[in-house]
Amino acid sequence: MTSRMVLALVGLGSGAQPHLRSLQDLKERVELRYAFARQPRADRIQAYTGPVHLTDSLELILQDPEVQAVIVATPASTHLEICQRCFAAGKHILLEKPLELNLERSTQLVELADQAGLQLGVVLQHRFREASQVLQKLLLDGRLGEVQAASIRLPWWRSQAYYNEPGRGTLARDGGGVLLTQAIHTLDLFRSLVGIQSIKSAVVRQTQLHQMETEDYVSAMLVLGNGAPGDLMATTAMYPGFPETIDIVGTLGSARLTGANLRVNFLEGTPVNISSEGGTGSGANPMDFSHEPHRELITDFIDAVHQKRAPRVSGADALKTHVVIRELLRLGQ
Repeated sequence: MTSRMVLALVGLGSGAQPHLRSLQDLKERVELRYAFARQPRADRIQAYTGPVHLTDSLELILQDPEVQAVIVATPASTHLEICQRCFAAGKHILLEKPLELNLERSTQLVELADQAGLQLGVVLQHRFREASQVLQKLLLDGRLGEVQAASIRLPWWRSQAYYNEPGRGTLARDGGGVLLTQAIHTLDLFRSLVGIQSIKSAVVRQTQLHQMETEDYVSAMLVLGNGAPGDLMATTAMYPGFPETIDIVGTLGSARLTGANLRVNFLEGTPVNISSEGGTGSGANPMDFSHEPHRELITDFIDAVHQKRAPRVSGADALKTHVVIRELLRLGQ
């Protein structure tokens, strides 16, 4: 395609910043024409150098026939209404996680995309890390043999000041705690790698380190896609916060994915090492991570719209991770 895709960005909070940096990198392929916020300020779009129409009118964006797609980076509680309006106007959507506050509203959102015949991509960018993609290929190629067990650990930290911000950790705005807001990225990646067939047991708690409405600690015993055992631990109470880890035990070797770093040891053969600099957002600064996976995810979304195919992380695929989260909460509470 020689013409650039015209996009709008809805939401200019901290979660919009990796999108702006990514769109800056992709200026040969995209034109960011509009940036929407209730209180639009130029300092919120400094990461993108180009003419952008700042507006507090979503209708202005939706009435522009040249806008092909909208990136929605607003709180979960607003997603369904915004997406309804965008789909009605014929716009494709790239939606920040989570889909919505709960499984019912998330399902409704995915059904709206299907009914409109438009693409719905979801920002679960951990699948686009280089290390994640290398591990995915090793598993698909059978290099690790048959998976015997796997585990996921998310020992993150968020201060009480984080949860004191209006709406943080509430059902009304965020829809949930550590599972839906933080661990969803790693849980989605884990599910895409080894599958989750069922959950045997779960514990869901609010620790004494936080005063909040929802959970900040979850542990569970899982059954993987092939029937092998798995386990999970996710928290935002592990000071000062450590990178998330996925461990996979195979008949031909084992793999450890720590943040964006991968180490694979084969029973026979040369180990695989993928190293990446930068944080994972595991500590006091939630935005301490590279925007490169966002850029790769947005590139895939652009290609999906042009090629009239589903994005690699479609709404329907992301919904499967929401099903797992609801089951963890149901069993653990």
